Amino acid sequence: MMLQRAHEIEEKLVAWRREFHMYPEVGFHETRTAARVAEVLTSLGYRVRSGVGRTGVVGDLGEGHPTVAIRADIDALPIQETNEVPYASRTPGVMHACGHDAHTAVALGVATLLAEEQFPGMVRFLFQPAEEVNDEEGVSGAPRMVEDGAMEGVEAVLALHVGPAIPAGAVTISAGPMSAGVDSFHAAIIGRGGHGAMPHKVLDPIYISGHVILALHGIVSRRVRPTSAAVVSIGSIHGGHADNVIPERVEMSGTIRFMELEVQKEVHAAIKRALEIARVLGGDYTLRIDPGGMPVVNDARTAKMIREVATELIGEEHILPPKQEMGAEDFGEFTDLAPGAMFVLGSRIEGDERRLHHPRFDIDERCLPVGTAILAETALRLLRK
Repeated sequence: MMLQRAHEIEEKLVAWRREFHMYPEVGFHETRTAARVAEVLTSLGYRVRSGVGRTGVVGDLGEGHPTVAIRADIDALPIQETNEVPYASRTPGVMHACGHDAHTAVALGVATLLAEEQFPGMVRFLFQPAEEVNDEEGVSGAPRMVEDGAMEGVEAVLALHVGPAIPAGAVTISAGPMSAGVDSFHAAIIGRGGHGAMPHKVLDPIYISGHVILALHGIVSRRVRPTSAAVVSIGSIHGGHADNVIPERVEMSGTIRFMELEVQKEVHAAIKRALEIARVLGGDYTLRIDPGGMPVVNDARTAKMIREVATELIGEEHILPPKQEMGAEDFGEFTDLAPGAMFVLGSRIEGDERRLHHPRFDIDERCLPVGTAILAETALRLLRK
């Protein structure tokens, strides 16, 4: 049974996860992590390509079709870890606060189990850099790997993400939208600065910004249909340097989240209309919207197979209903090219839930064999069917 075999390599899974946790690297700088991944894959007999998508690794086993890919993101976050554990980050200001160390360890575990199997076609492992960040051109690791041919010939793609709100070893999986698409916007409200004691002789961009902010915050409640999920959040506002000087401009930036491409277009248009208020009030504006990741939409057939495998391995009682949230993840760049699905693997530490992107994030490592077994068995069934 695949779960039993995964438990037999549990010590390896934990050791890999802790090693990656101790030596985290931010996006497009994962040289140590990539070298270690390539070393393990090579030792297992995989054909390995490094430097894919800058710092990613691709490992192939088998030949021809079907080709099933398994993706694991490998980058960490610029966060100072505050956990006091033997495997705490040894890189100042960087930690694995989103579970990518666990994703990488699980994928290596799957590679270990599948190296012992006979199957038609080929399995491909995508160890992806920079899920959390974009490069200087605003592009993250998944599309960079696609540009380098990582998805050529792939007919199905699988992934998981740890879930600190879910009991360790339980899973959630469903067809349809799994995580949101994400864009960012950067705007400037332009006025005419001057003395703070003479506001009637200037054109105050801070005053204008107040109206723009209200319009931006009204987009989701008044411009998007109530049954559609969307978020427009302003995360940064900067204007002025002195308490008695009205500035020339106010700059703001924020995030856009959506589950449907039609909603994305509606929100983009509504943001532009909100900025037009600056001109109505006599000022001006600039606006740049940077496209980010696509929504992750789970293929119905693939999601059904993951659920069937998980039910057989861990029991129906450990398959929990998913909670739709607006977190984003660039796995959608892969599922846009081939049917695929991502499931959430419960990793909660009982009595002390560790939130994603928090300096105390950690997981219950007992979840690692469960994720390994589900991914390995699902990949095998896809290959054999």
